[in-house]
Amino acid sequence: MAFDIMENQRTEISSLGEFGLIDHLTKNNETRNVSTVLSVGDDAAVIDHFGRQTVITTDLLVEGIHFDLMYTPLKHLGYKSVVVNISDIYAMNATPTQIVVSIAISSRFSVEALNEFYEGIYAACEKYGIDLVGGDTTSSNKGFVISITAMGEVVPNNYVKRSGAQKNDLVCVSGELGGAFLGLTILEREKKIFEQTGAQPDLEGQAYIVGRLLKPEARKDIIEFFAEQEILPTSMMDISDGLSSEMLHICKQSNVGCLLYEDKLPVNEEAKQFAYKLEFDPTACALSGGEDYELLFTISQPDYEKIGQNSAITIIGYITEPGEGKNIITRGGSKYELVAQGWNHIK
Repeated sequence: MAFDIMENQRTEISSLGEFGLIDHLTKNNETRNVSTVLSVGDDAAVIDHFGRQTVITTDLLVEGIHFDLMYTPLKHLGYKSVVVNISDIYAMNATPTQIVVSIAISSRFSVEALNEFYEGIYAACEKYGIDLVGGDTTSSNKGFVISITAMGEVVPNNYVKRSGAQKNDLVCVSGELGGAFLGLTILEREKKIFEQTGAQPDLEGQAYIVGRLLKPEARKDIIEFFAEQEILPTSMMDISDGLSSEMLHICKQSNVGCLLYEDKLPVNEEAKQFAYKLEFDPTACALSGGEDYELLFTISQPDYEKIGQNSAITIIGYITEPGEGKNIITRGGSKYELVAQGWNHIK
């Protein structure tokens, strides 16, 4: 999860000016997609998706609400800022192609600090094959505000909404759940200890859960798998606010119920053991913890065998009639109503 650290030096942003700063941050910007006709440097970008449908999403990240620079390296923040946006594009069964990045910064940030942030942005662009095609910079009285708009393309009418789940569809998730919440827990704990005592952080070797929070990945591989296997999910969302919350969104918009199984929820063993150490319930972490950026989706029964070919996908339940409610069966066989506690962003 680690990135290289920038050398200690400081150039004031005021020495470059707004346009000079933009030129500096985008001087090595690369174009990767033929759909990018005109990129950074003009009044607007020009994009041609050659007959494909365009998918657009935007996200706003605010210091002190969505991230804490006390323990979030700027390069990780740049990378994550891109990932959380393109995850929404993948959740539509689309391919992200371009992003626009706007930031508001206070005078406490130097040019070198922004270089580090943009290194993370460019690392994500390279990994996911997307182009940075524009943006804006402005001043902020305090804190750091990031706004990213992501664009993507999809075969006409092949996009997947939240509202298509049908009775007897299988409920599936990619990857593992709950790790980011536990990563936030340990980082917040160590921050408080540092503030009170000055003691250096002890992350107890928990690289997995810390990485799940600071450097998540979007599930490009799952969307590529769908295309290869000719699978079209009936509904889909990415898990940013917790599995329970997202599942209830799908049920509401599809006008269906669901039945999930606790023993099917995929939780990483390292994360599970750390949850026990903190006296947390790993199931609660999986259901209510957010920022995993895994995909939650439903498929029709005939796609069951295809899904079974991918070890990164777990079937966790099925869709029911709306009158049957939204429930989870515990390991002990008891049935409980699914409750959305949601992701509590940093306060």
